[in-house]
Amino acid sequence: MTRAVVLGGGMAGVLAAVALSRFADAVTIVESDRYPDTPAPRRGLPQGHHNHMFMRGGVEALESLLPGITEELHAAGAKRRALPSGNLTRSGEGWFRRQPSSAYVVLCSRDLTDHVVRGRALADERITVLQGTKVTGLTGDAERITGVRIQPEGEGERTLTADLVVDATGRRSKAPDWLAALGVPAVYEEVVDGGFAYASRVFEAPPGLRDDFPGVLIQAQAGTGKPGRGAALLPNEGRRWIVTLFGTRGAVPPTDEDGFVEFARGTRHPVIAELIEKARPVSEIRPYRGMANRRRYYEKLPVPEGFVATGDSLMAPNPNYGTGMSQAARQAVALRETLRRHRGLRPGLARKAQKALARIAVAPWMAATTQDHFFPDVQSNAKRRPSLSQQRLNERITKVAAENGRIAEAVFNAAALSGSPLAIFSPANLLAILRGPRLPELTAAQAIAQFPEFGDILDQVQEIDHVVSGN
Repeated sequence: MTRAVVLGGGMAGVLAAVALSRFADAVTIVESDRYPDTPAPRRGLPQGHHNHMFMRGGVEALESLLPGITEELHAAGAKRRALPSGNLTRSGEGWFRRQPSSAYVVLCSRDLTDHVVRGRALADERITVLQGTKVTGLTGDAERITGVRIQPEGEGERTLTADLVVDATGRRSKAPDWLAALGVPAVYEEVVDGGFAYASRVFEAPPGLRDDFPGVLIQAQAGTGKPGRGAALLPNEGRRWIVTLFGTRGAVPPTDEDGFVEFARGTRHPVIAELIEKARPVSEIRPYRGMANRRRYYEKLPVPEGFVATGDSLMAPNPNYGTGMSQAARQAVALRETLRRHRGLRPGLARKAQKALARIAVAPWMAATTQDHFFPDVQSNAKRRPSLSQQRLNERITKVAAENGRIAEAVFNAAALSGSPLAIFSPANLLAILRGPRLPELTAAQAIAQFPEFGDILDQVQEIDHVVSGN
């Protein structure tokens, strides 16, 4: 009988367990928290109060793991919004034109996403969960991990043997220390901290709005030498909006009532401030920090047999880019495919699996850290840093994508983890990028007028082409 143990019962851990259940006789998830019976916050997920999305690439991976799950999410109230046509978007380079694209996101609260996914995953009788149970260390040696030491709440410590241990305990994983205690060399951890902070609040949408109400995104602008600030309004289930304000060092979003609205008004356009003043708040304002990009290069180590890291334990991107859950799903698919090619939990699996998971992290890591390096006072130990010419190229691509549907398709599918970033640099696209924008930049009025879904809720703000320099 083969057993896999997954440390951590969040999204990455649950989906890893789904992947493993096809190849192990039993899969045990060890979770220090306790799951709520309904879609509700849990103590072990402080970021759950903020905006979340599943990118197209993550949705496709999720559907591969749990067929029919997308339909279940939609039935529970999740919204699908195309990119960029389902979102009013102002980048650092201007407003995006509303043009068709195959890229999309699925939006709902993190509480609902976890509840629906967890319900389907844990219905598999091969998967069990030890809730309220701490992991205190790994067993084995530098060559082979044989299990974990656990301590259930109110009980003494005991050992759980395993043929494979998967660490999905997230950003604060103690696995580097546990491995070091067994004689494994220290894993190199790269950190790029742009200084981002969140403040989020849930609102009840005003009555009379269409169900296909778009999302709104005012992006922070990098490379100006001034703190970045931005805001996002995302439709959630139950005719609710989640509004997240974000800023870098020197522009941390406030958590008082008046300050929250004024911060939104001081971004590159006050559209979100105008919208939330017409909505009813239904939650408190919640802050969140600790948003640095963190990547542990386990694939560079002599990884012990029987150990794999996944999810945020492997690479935790800045949540501002919205790829965390999608990466967890794609890494679970990569784990499943490695298990299939390797024919199960046989010797030699761990290193192959770790390399496969690391490949999934490369493109999202580069996208997030390239941008974050150009906010002021960035803290980074990266051995290679992006050049100013890379930043200028990114700005040029974004500016052209705002008007060119073919380039927007490539850019948004790369961002949604459903297309290769290399598609942006096809010969035809390169020619368009070199040629530069060919149409006048949209005004705020023109951008907002592309979305009749707004109705008359924004009549007074359409003519405001308000830009706060450097945001």
